Amino acid sequence: MSKRRKKEDDSEFHIGEWLKGKGPEGDIAICTRVRLARNLQGFHFSARQTDAEAKELVDFIMPRLQQSLPDTLQPIDLDTLDELERTLLVERHLISRELAGSKRARRVAINQSESTAVMVNEEDHLRVQVFECGLQTDTAWQRAEALDDALIQRLPLAWSEEFGFLTSCPTNLGTGMRLSVMVHLPGLVWAEEIEKATNTAQKIHLAVRGLYGEGSRALGDFYQVSNQVTLGRNEQQILADVQLAVSRIVQWEREVRQALLRGTARNRTTDRVHRALGTLERAQILTSEEALNCLSAIRLGIHEGLLEGFDVQSLNKALLLSQPAHLQRHTRERLSAEDRDLRRAHLLRQVLGCEP
Repeated sequence: MSKRRKKEDDSEFHIGEWLKGKGPEGDIAICTRVRLARNLQGFHFSARQTDAEAKELVDFIMPRLQQSLPDTLQPIDLDTLDELERTLLVERHLISRELAGSKRARRVAINQSESTAVMVNEEDHLRVQVFECGLQTDTAWQRAEALDDALIQRLPLAWSEEFGFLTSCPTNLGTGMRLSVMVHLPGLVWAEEIEKATNTAQKIHLAVRGLYGEGSRALGDFYQVSNQVTLGRNEQQILADVQLAVSRIVQWEREVRQALLRGTARNRTTDRVHRALGTLERAQILTSEEALNCLSAIRLGIHEGLLEGFDVQSLNKALLLSQPAHLQRHTRERLSAEDRDLRRAHLLRQVLGCEP
């Protein structure tokens, strides 16, 4: 391993709840998220709104939302942010790409620790998100339920005795709850067992998606495992389903990692980890995907004791800063794709303390 420099100062860099690297099973289960879809009586679903209706809805919700929140949340008018700032919120998993790109009136409210975010006027009138680091399904649900109860007291939520919470998309009817856990599965990917794990999850009605949810790819060996069924099952049943399934996936990943560290497989695994480190130390150009794949291998190397001198906090900072919006915010420059790839390679060496 090459000589290491002092890592870049990160005293002003804030990592949200989803990427703190702590919590139960935190080496594999990165973050738990509860998302609740809610709509208001007397207003069209978002897809049918006129511009005037969208503004009326936002004006109706925001003051009542601020009264309902148990934490201090900062409301953000997304119309006042440029594309870069909105993309940064997407990269931090605080808003969806759909909300970032929408042209109608919409808002988001976020608390200081970024463990709670409420999107206003996305696909549904309200999308409540609660994050907990590690595998903490019960804790995440308790916080989400408390917020939901507060909203029910102040907003006329659309509810049916037959269908439960009414949502814009029928697949969210019932509880309106998506419980997802972000997991890091390089072992299953390297052992070519990830498809088997994905198929197993799908057989018990769980969805397995990429880093940024529906429609995204599994960059850096990160996957999101979530419930598919919201109608006909209550919250406790969904919690039990996801908790059990993710616990099994985590155990499967641990077993595969151990197999990859035994016998002749250990040499190949160690080589793969150190090749990733060598790429980060020497590469002059790095795409986002290349960076995430290298950081994934190094994360495995840290947790399995194959690398010394690195810490997960610096790795998580590198993961965020490798994303296009974070990279440009950090450099305080608007960069072309080619320039981003050049700056990314240099910046990641600084963050990780690598010296070519």
